[in-house]
Amino acid sequence: MPVAGDTVLITGAGSGIGRALALEASKRGMKLALVGRRREALEETRRQLPSTSECLIIPGDVTVPDDRQLIRRSVVEAWGRLTLLINNAGVVTAGRLSSLRDDDLDRLMATNLSAPIALTRDLLPLLCAGAPARVVNVGSLVGDIAMPLFCAYSASKFGLRGFSNGLRRELKPLRIGVTYAAPRGAETPAASAAAQFLEPFGMRLDSTASIAVGLWRAIDRGADNQYPRTRERLFVLVERLWPSLITGTLTRQLQRGGGYLIDTETNELVSPTESISSVPQK
Repeated sequence: MPVAGDTVLITGAGSGIGRALALEASKRGMKLALVGRRREALEETRRQLPSTSECLIIPGDVTVPDDRQLIRRSVVEAWGRLTLLINNAGVVTAGRLSSLRDDDLDRLMATNLSAPIALTRDLLPLLCAGAPARVVNVGSLVGDIAMPLFCAYSASKFGLRGFSNGLRRELKPLRIGVTYAAPRGAETPAASAAAQFLEPFGMRLDSTASIAVGLWRAIDRGADNQYPRTRERLFVLVERLWPSLITGTLTRQLQRGGGYLIDTETNELVSPTESISSVPQK
């Protein structure tokens, strides 16, 4: 799908991967709509764009219906169509399941799963008007390889991957493609906050700039999926063909890292690490 001169809306555009995606979009001469909860962060992203870039700033929380309607009205008034929607906003919640609060889980699922589904629905008429168009859902490798200490976060990304697969088949007759992107981890404040939970598994993080470049390459070629060109891509294949091997490896890594212990009196799982509350991922 050609993208030069097209219109793109990026959620979570105030930092991290979202900001890097916006910078790459500006290099392609695209008109941008930057969405995020904090206006000042969005303004900082705009300041890093070339002065010639056409850019809308739309502060709003994608989990709030009224804010999603504001996003839709802003695009209608500015362009009347949309050729690319990038659902990038997300939060990371990590830690042992027994320590996660209801509000952590509610925010996690609302931001990572319900909001992308609802926003895509709300903007679908604009995508139809801009067809050929594309929806890009930024997931994670843990949407393929479910990680201990990240089981709720993994569930949200598994759901996003399933949504992407079903939506791709539903929208194909409308000339709207769907790309599911699965970076292995970004060098962001959210990843830093979750570092103690990543350490037992030796998970490596990539720069937001390199993630954005890879994702835009996938968009340019109209790919259905985008995975990093690292050893983790092989792990995804092993997970699908031989999941017990991945289970054994992750369990051993977790035990070596002291992630879980057995309380011999209660016979329950306990952990020396507490959870982190939901931290914005992008």
